[in-house]
Amino acid sequence: MRIVLSKHVAFSLGLWALMGGMFGDGLITARAGTANDRPDAWAGVQLLLDDYLIEESENIIRQVNPPKRDPNLPNPLIRGDEDGCFQPFFSVLRDPQTGRFRVWYGRWTNDRKMDRSHIGYMESDDGIDWIRPHRVLQDPSEIQFGSEILDEGPDYPDPTSRYKYGYWADGGLRIAVSPDGLNFRPLVDRVVLKHDHDINNISWDPIRKRYVAILSVYRPDPEWEGRRRVTMQSFSDDLIHWEEPWYVLRPDLKEDEGITQFYAMSGFITRGPLRIGMVKVLRDDLKADEPPLVEKDAYGIGYTALAWTRDGRNWHRERQAFFDRNSEPRTWDRAHAWIDEQLIVGDEVYLYYGGYKQGHKVNRFRERQIGLVRMPLDRYVVRTSAPGRVGQLLTIQQVAGSIRGLTVNADASAGTLRVQVRDAWGDVVEGLSFRDCLEVTGDGTKLPVLWTSQEETIRRLAVLRGKRIRLEFELKDAGLFAFELLP
Repeated sequence: MRIVLSKHVAFSLGLWALMGGMFGDGLITARAGTANDRPDAWAGVQLLLDDYLIEESENIIRQVNPPKRDPNLPNPLIRGDEDGCFQPFFSVLRDPQTGRFRVWYGRWTNDRKMDRSHIGYMESDDGIDWIRPHRVLQDPSEIQFGSEILDEGPDYPDPTSRYKYGYWADGGLRIAVSPDGLNFRPLVDRVVLKHDHDINNISWDPIRKRYVAILSVYRPDPEWEGRRRVTMQSFSDDLIHWEEPWYVLRPDLKEDEGITQFYAMSGFITRGPLRIGMVKVLRDDLKADEPPLVEKDAYGIGYTALAWTRDGRNWHRERQAFFDRNSEPRTWDRAHAWIDEQLIVGDEVYLYYGGYKQGHKVNRFRERQIGLVRMPLDRYVVRTSAPGRVGQLLTIQQVAGSIRGLTVNADASAGTLRVQVRDAWGDVVEGLSFRDCLEVTGDGTKLPVLWTSQEETIRRLAVLRGKRIRLEFELKDAGLFAFELLP
């Protein structure tokens, strides 16, 4: 069976396409495409997390692709006893001038107060082995929780405020600034955005050029029983004045089991038109082990789920776990695995996460630590061909800009992948058919797609400028994560 949408149906259902919703796993899916008159609509890498770019598909299965733990990594990298770590909230950046990795994390106070922290700081040459001993930075004001650092870069107009620090204290979000990420001062001496739960973070949206605040609130609602931790969002142009916050993560009682809560969303990364975030899902009604290993009341497990947005305001959440707690008992991350930072390193993403051993509130000064998993760039969700079948995937149509090539992020190590180009009316463009396409094999994040030869590919793609086109992928025992039209 093949589901085909005519060009008339595709155009008339364009509004549906703009909604960009999520769809479950299945062998056959279809959605309506929409033309876009901007030649830059396909600028940058295009990930297939949702069905937004897909007009029709056949024998294609959508699968979340979780990162795998590496026993060769010395996890946990940042430890409770040695480094004073006691939070799963932190920042890892790479200095654009020196290439050195830098981490800021919640360091417990000397009197081990459960509701106060300092800023712990370390550096690393490879993002894995950190240079000790750690430093404890001077607090810009009293800190409860939070170590979210933004680096505006060496060309920022005000070098004395290049680094921004967001944290929770006194009933809401506070902001501090620094020239070097080491010596912070308050941006303003007050809370800039009030909210009632002690977790927040700030990020920069490079597409829409604005600051984003993610806020945790703990409140009742007619949609659920009792009080739950849920997540809100706000925007600002100056980190001082903020929009009225709105919900972005709420439990869906039809799909979310038990007492599902959302502790936070962080670890943002921008890829093409998408912003991707990591959701800290909390289940305080469950235990990591039954019976618990040590603490008799060791309730609370946590895992990480994917979320993404195409407009910066509305988020789509993946229901299944993206990165789950360790399946092995007695491991340092058995109870919680909360990704808090994504950092692109070459053709990989370094995913730094907070791990708990026993439960949400157990032994917080020793068992809340920071570790690392790595995965190939952009490989969050894969579209694979159904076993024993040839899979085909057709994109919605877009206006082509100046194109010199096409690459795919794909695993065709056990099979093949081919691409052909269709025009606005569904006809295959001469010279850019499956027949002309050299089979793509191997496994890589930027595998080139060629029709006849590299020279012919450049020549044939050049004539597409300003025309509406669709890309059609053929998968045989292969998986496709993303594609990119090279300008």
